[in-house]
Amino acid sequence: MIRAASIMAAVLAARVAGAATAGATALPATRPFASPEIAGGPPAAAIGGLGEVTLALAVVLAAIFALAWVARRLRVVAGRGGPLAVLAEVRLGPKERAVLVKVGAAQLLVGVAQGQVNTLHVLAEPVDVTGGGARQITERPSFRAALLKSLGKS
Repeated sequence: MIRAASIMAAVLAARVAGAATAGATALPATRPFASPEIAGGPPAAAIGGLGEVTLALAVVLAAIFALAWVARRLRVVAGRGGPLAVLAEVRLGPKERAVLVKVGAAQLLVGVAQGQVNTLHVLAEPVDVTGGGARQITERPSFRAALLKSLGKS
């Protein structure tokens, strides 16, 4: 608003000075409210408001992405702590793999291919899956346990 007033005053002063040097009569001291020179450009307040809206949108989008990242990191998969769990897997081909599954107290070796799952072997004794070429799937603590630990109440 102050910028618009200073522009209007500068335009008025230039017109008055130009008219006085040309020998014409001076312009009246007051100008119409919506002069064409000033009404053509965007108001300064609208440009600042656009910046604030853009900044607020960026903050909201950053918060959404941060919450999605946290939710993905803390996701608790159903069945991890229950009677059914995937202990390890080995890729055999582009779409085939062998998976060691714990069902209750028993362990099963199953073959997983596109559109089918076959039992390959039922293990008599549980196998320790701490080494080897298989990709280890570590059990994550439950969300409640992680939250209590982070709050120091575990």
